[in-house]
Amino acid sequence: QVQLVESGGGLVQAGGSLRLSCAASGRTFVMYGMGWFRQAPGKEREFVAAISWSGSISYADSVKGRFTISRDGAKNTMYLQMNSLKPEDMAVYYCAAADVVTNRPLSATSEYRYWGQGTQVTVSS
Repeated sequence: QVQLVESGGGLVQAGGSLRLSCAASGRTFVMYGMGWFRQAPGKEREFVAAISWSGSISYADSVKGRFTISRDGAKNTMYLQMNSLKPEDMAVYYCAAADVVTNRPLSATSEYRYWGQGTQVTVSS
């Protein structure tokens, strides 16, 4: 089993920045792709960014140029640097890990097996 714990969420003004972290523990050797998703009230969980085990990266169009995903294999930790935050970025952010071996960044929720509990990001206008 893999446990994922997000941190770094909070309240920020529009235009500000936050850095989310996702710490993994347990059977981390089975983790390959990792990703960030978010869910706003009344909406479905949506893809934000993903990084494959080989380092390939993909972003949702809505965050390209503002968010940066990265991964520290030695620390089993993934990050999401969020800059120029907008009110529409406000959501609960979840990290996820997949146990599928692929070079392709995974963007569908169904492709991930392990999920964190989420961290709230609030952006005030």
